[in-house]
Amino acid sequence: MKKILYYMSALLILGSTFISCKRDSDYVLVNPSPFIANFDLRKLFKNTEVQLNTSNLAGATSIRGVVISDQTNGNIPAGLVILQNSRVTGSGIDSLRGIAINIGAESSKYVPGDSIHVKIDGSTLKRVDGILQLTGVNASEIKKIASGKNMRTQAVNAATLITRPDFYESTLITISKGVVEPEPVAGDTFSGNKTINDGFGKITVHTESASQLAKASMVPFGDFTGIVFNTSNGLQLWPRYVDDIYELDIIKVSPLVITGYLTDPDGSDANNEYIQFKATKDINFATTPMSIVTSNNAGITAAPALGWAMGGVRTYKFNITTGSVKKGQFCYVGGSIKKIWGSASTDISSAVWIASKAYSTLNGDDFGTATSNLLANSGNVAGIAVFDGTTVSASSVPLDVIMFGGGGSVYTAGPPEVGYRITNTDKYSVIQNRKRVIFYGGGTNTNKFAFPATSNFTMLGGVYDATSGLWKTGRVAKNIELNAKSQLSEIQQATGFTAIVN
Repeated sequence: MKKILYYMSALLILGSTFISCKRDSDYVLVNPSPFIANFDLRKLFKNTEVQLNTSNLAGATSIRGVVISDQTNGNIPAGLVILQNSRVTGSGIDSLRGIAINIGAESSKYVPGDSIHVKIDGSTLKRVDGILQLTGVNASEIKKIASGKNMRTQAVNAATLITRPDFYESTLITISKGVVEPEPVAGDTFSGNKTINDGFGKITVHTESASQLAKASMVPFGDFTGIVFNTSNGLQLWPRYVDDIYELDIIKVSPLVITGYLTDPDGSDANNEYIQFKATKDINFATTPMSIVTSNNAGITAAPALGWAMGGVRTYKFNITTGSVKKGQFCYVGGSIKKIWGSASTDISSAVWIASKAYSTLNGDDFGTATSNLLANSGNVAGIAVFDGTTVSASSVPLDVIMFGGGGSVYTAGPPEVGYRITNTDKYSVIQNRKRVIFYGGGTNTNKFAFPATSNFTMLGGVYDATSGLWKTGRVAKNIELNAKSQLSEIQQATGFTAIVN
């Protein structure tokens, strides 16, 4: 028995020895990639020019990517080809980066969508007139691999671009909902420097006077696509063609913005629910009538054919034709009881009430049947919309609108499209990928606030620009727990509540 154990032990030791000793031929030979990504290339620049070689390029000799520039249209710094690429980083990092390559007159040979390989071993990485670029590249060592490749365009707001200029330099981006300041007048063109404000900040759009774009009429409001350059004159966006600017409908400034709502007061909901607004200007409703419409979609099985004008159990309307409110004031629309948290709580009738109604027994103005739930507090999605004037039809577009709650069949893609119309706000965009998306539920217009907890007031904090009609900081919901002794100041003075700026 001992001999058997001995032989077995010897075999195990011998076997493990053979297993642990690998031959050279058992290993896979790995060579460094001949290509370096712009993500890594740009890191080599430490504010002083760098001579590139296989050592500092980690064994690489070249870069490859997709061209996003076009010299034939003239709106790009002379001699530059702009190339974008990315690499897998393994940690969710967005590695898309661009680089400018200075090859002089040869740059006109390449157009957007060209896939190229560029030998950069021996070239120099440096800033010229503010732009980080590769110089000393031999144009004869650029190989065109394919044409018509997809070019990734990033959506970026001005604030993000300003804080991360190196991240976006020499990449193709779109700044959406840009308002030109000052507003263009008849005869204004794109030539020179123009300032656009997207509500998050201001960016300079630059057009060379000799480019084809320079002769085009300036638009007052639009989506602006172009290449980012960190020039000696500052950060600029350079559109490539007329088609890089997509004109949008001018946003109307809403005299009232939605800043909060109470959906579930203590006790009965009947005549106790209300909505809070803030005025963006002085309003005399006798001369500037408005209307507020709420939607409640409990048990809905089909999209409302008339949208906000559906009436019945779906939508309820308040006409505002008397009274006034001052710029920056909070004002209220809702039930006739006018208590902060239900019938047994603090009286807030001294606040500015621009419309109130015993909605549990009275029908809405023009449409909407009496209901005990003006504002839904569970179930399907619900909404609030502000309209200019007192005529609201299926085709009416609100000035401000929010949705909150769950799901429900409130949108049909069509044709024809049916549902609740939206407008350009902090949450919704009516132009997406250069197509009109005008209903809640269409495209990416699915943003909604969650139902608040029972007996909570939902306040909506944000910063609204009363000059452009854009939100500088989008609304974020914060729920405030109320009780019978709560005061109006609790829902009016909370940190982060909607501010109005000019």
